[in-house]
Amino acid sequence: MIKLNGKRILVVGLARSGASIARFLTARGAQVTVTDKAQAEMLGTLPGEMADLGIRIELGGHTQETFLNTDLIVLSPGVPHTIPQVRQAMDFSIPVIGEVELAYQFIKEPIIAVTGTNGKTTTTTLISLMLDESGISVFTGGNIGNPLTEYVAQGRTCDRVVAELSSFQLDTIKTFRPAVAVLLNITEDHLDRYANFDAYARSKGRIFENQEKDDIAIINGDDPTSLSLGKVLQNRKYIFGAGGSGYSAVISRKKITFNLPGKDAMALDLSRTRLPGSHNRENIAAAALAALSAGARLDAIQQVVDTFEGLPHRIQHVGTVRGIDWYNDSKATNMDAVIRALDAFETPLVLILGGRNKGGNFLQLKDRLLKYTRAVVAIGESTKEIKSALSPFIRIIEAQSMEQAVSLAYAEAREGDKVLFSPACSSFDMFKNYEHRGRVFADAVKHLKEDVHA
Repeated sequence: MIKLNGKRILVVGLARSGASIARFLTARGAQVTVTDKAQAEMLGTLPGEMADLGIRIELGGHTQETFLNTDLIVLSPGVPHTIPQVRQAMDFSIPVIGEVELAYQFIKEPIIAVTGTNGKTTTTTLISLMLDESGISVFTGGNIGNPLTEYVAQGRTCDRVVAELSSFQLDTIKTFRPAVAVLLNITEDHLDRYANFDAYARSKGRIFENQEKDDIAIINGDDPTSLSLGKVLQNRKYIFGAGGSGYSAVISRKKITFNLPGKDAMALDLSRTRLPGSHNRENIAAAALAALSAGARLDAIQQVVDTFEGLPHRIQHVGTVRGIDWYNDSKATNMDAVIRALDAFETPLVLILGGRNKGGNFLQLKDRLLKYTRAVVAIGESTKEIKSALSPFIRIIEAQSMEQAVSLAYAEAREGDKVLFSPACSSFDMFKNYEHRGRVFADAVKHLKEDVHA
């Protein structure tokens, strides 16, 4: 266990996770400094709360001296471990870890960790619900919104800790070892932060790095990159997908069949699930494997599969206007997520696309757009890039605001169509985050419905 009392510790990034880290460290006797490049007025009440705890604050930028005069640096999840100040500190042998690694030093309960380019939050939520329905107490945290340090700080004791982990969080682990590690998929994302796709994939693969032979790795057998990362593992591997009868979970449209060592064959009925698309069948399979490995009952898992309605901003139905269904998929911040969303529907649609591109190639969408889409309404910073890549193949309409995008999409759609907002980009060109963006879209649809029926 890491010793904190009397240590000089620098926390980089003052958002919810950074504040949680700072409180956690201060309560354990550390001398804490928090640094953030944002100005105080952008951080709400957090600077005042930190000052009240006696925490030194450096805002409006990072000074190298602050990074060198410390015993340990703890990074918030959104802070790259490659910024110059961190790199120089590492050159001076100052240890750098993240919030997940810090919390892990104090967590004694078995951890189920979930990563992947897409589907992390849905799968993490499903696992937690399946365990809870089975009478197994759970803390759910990590990238899903609850810092793991809060679990430790609360002094809680649960049977399992279920953690959603981003590649950014995995970049800063050292000894973190989950009893069950789930890798859902790896597709192009965050290429604005990583040197190339291989570097991004290696970050995802670190979820298995410290596992031992009795730990379990749950891997998407139909995703070549994920499967290649699992080949070298010496632990127990459970493979899910539609591609092989030898898989631990074999997925078809109507059921998932489980073939687990020492157990009779089991099956989940998918006929009542409210989660559309093959990607959600993969999420259910991965979640069920993780839950079964932790002692969940099959009937409890089936109950969750039958009743779970999905999460906001993930192919979420937000209204019907004169026979046209509207779906909010604001969480789709990369090309693969949009492809999965398009594949979930079998009727013509109008797609609202765009935002701040994270390095993806819009041409990846070409085949699906030709198959499913009447028109694309482009919005945000990436509008010109979308037009350049896709206008030779499909009609592109420019919008200057979300409200205009909704209005233009309505004009293009026909009765029986769907309008899908699945942006393939981050939200930070026009919105605070993807949740804010999704709410603005849903509100615009609500106002459109009121105007049409007025």
